[in-house]
Amino acid sequence: MDTAVAGDAASPLLLFGAKCAGAIGGSVISIAYLLPEGRREAALRFGIGLATGLVFGGPAGLLLADRLSFGASLGATETAVMGSAAASLSAWWALGVLGRFADGLFRTARRGGRA
Repeated sequence: MDTAVAGDAASPLLLFGAKCAGAIGGSVISIAYLLPEGRREAALRFGIGLATGLVFGGPAGLLLADRLSFGASLGATETAVMGSAAASLSAWWALGVLGRFADGLFRTARRGGRA
């Protein structure tokens, strides 16, 4: 079973490897941009980023290629790497920012209640 995108035939194993590479890259970049508070948070962010990249990498890559108008010039593997990295990076970067915002919000509310 071959998957063809833009005339490029790629095996499902190759696409899975491309998604893994993109998801790992996106997870590592998200950890570097927004440093975790500890090992547990780093491992959690890496695992969730990997899963997000693998699950949503294909559709995200197709959407990005369509929106940026270069879908015809990319093959299936490039689209999968791009989508997996983007999904992984954006998911954990956004969740990390929201988590820290909520933590600061509740920390401020606790201080305000004690005073």
